[in-house]
Amino acid sequence: QNVRIDPSSISFQMWKDIPVPFYLSVHFFEVLNPKQVLQGAKPVLSQRGPYVYREYRYKTNITFHENGTVSYLEYRNLFFQPDLSNGTEDEYVVVPNILMMGAAVMMEKLPNFLKILLSGALAGLKQEAFMNRTVGEIMWGYEDPLIDAINMIVPGLIPFKGKFGLFMDFNNSNSGLFTVNTGMKNISQVHMVDSWNGLKKVNYWRSSQCNMINGTAGEMWPPFMSPTSLEFYSPDACRSMTLVYEQSGKFKGVPTYRFVAPKTLFANGTDYPPNEGFCPCMQSGIQNVSTCRLNAPMFISHPHFYNADPSLVDAVQGLHPSKEQHGLFLDVHPMTGIPMNCSIKLQLNLYIKQVSGIIQTGKIKPVVLPLLWFAESGSIEGSVLKQFYTNLVLLPSVLEYLQYIFLGLSVPLIISAAVLVAMSKRSAAEKSPRDPARHSRAPPSSETTPLLQDTDPPSQDPAHA
Repeated sequence: QNVRIDPSSISFQMWKDIPVPFYLSVHFFEVLNPKQVLQGAKPVLSQRGPYVYREYRYKTNITFHENGTVSYLEYRNLFFQPDLSNGTEDEYVVVPNILMMGAAVMMEKLPNFLKILLSGALAGLKQEAFMNRTVGEIMWGYEDPLIDAINMIVPGLIPFKGKFGLFMDFNNSNSGLFTVNTGMKNISQVHMVDSWNGLKKVNYWRSSQCNMINGTAGEMWPPFMSPTSLEFYSPDACRSMTLVYEQSGKFKGVPTYRFVAPKTLFANGTDYPPNEGFCPCMQSGIQNVSTCRLNAPMFISHPHFYNADPSLVDAVQGLHPSKEQHGLFLDVHPMTGIPMNCSIKLQLNLYIKQVSGIIQTGKIKPVVLPLLWFAESGSIEGSVLKQFYTNLVLLPSVLEYLQYIFLGLSVPLIISAAVLVAMSKRSAAEKSPRDPARHSRAPPSSETTPLLQDTDPPSQDPAHA
């Protein structure tokens, strides 16, 4: 009852305005040898950051429906935290020219005259394969005349105008209209997604299974979880994700199940046939998200290509994948389905290569080049943790201990009562007068003697004596 989405439930306010302090930590990969990469050399990368942002989430347009569901929009606001960051948003970083290199690969199969036309426009705009821009510009957007030039040469290739930034749609924006089950009719379905933006399934991928919207919105899960797996739909990844149970543990005294990403999460269709619908695929460990990212040659993966094909790590220099630093996890309280501690980590990658007819691409060898990786992390703490621990750990434990205490006390009480009863019966027997007739021998029984007979001798009439 207390985990249903209902204004009267204990967890409703926590669901509406998430009290957990979330942080977005962003690490950029700076290219140290851009001129050599243009000549066909292996990219040498240096990780910069983290650049840390405090993330505030809140829900609006909350509408309850008669079928036991509720719709809402959830907004995110991000604020830079200089004290937690290793650097400022004004620092310059050398990264691929994402718009130019992305457009070049997207135009690879178009007629040569269009590519030559674009190459001429790029030269006139002094566009190069790599750019030196600030962290703030790459994150939140920068004006680029290239946007208008591309839209003029190939209308609709990049369907937006004005600024371009990797996290422009991440700040002060919502993640789409979610409709989820309230649990009022069936508690086992609470938080499960009914639709997203009115859709029961998406149409980004090539199979019905890959297009399915499964699980929750990634904030809470139904109570009484089993140590198997959990699912959630991620609008950022344009797909549903399944995490698997790894181990049981405790977070600040609260029992938890830890769920992690299986190696198959970003596996290609050859290594894991159910993922065939996410193809066209390259090596295992990266997922092509071009169909939901304006057809740009973008891939997502675990940071530093953790759990990916070793050839991806070997294609660049400067990556050091490890489970501790780059593996994502969710620690969930199994009784309530509420996450206690989590860190969701993803990496954005751009596929770049030499494209004939576009001289700015030089002799770049085909490579999936990491741009940045980010972690969205949060844990319950402070008064919320104290209340959670008291209501869901301490009180049940006290009640359980009291149960055993009462049981322990009841055993000697029962024994004592039995002894007292026995003693009182014995005392009563000793105080009652003995009946000598009870010591006379009973007559032998025969077939005609009643089994239940009066053993007292019949009284004799003095007249007949």
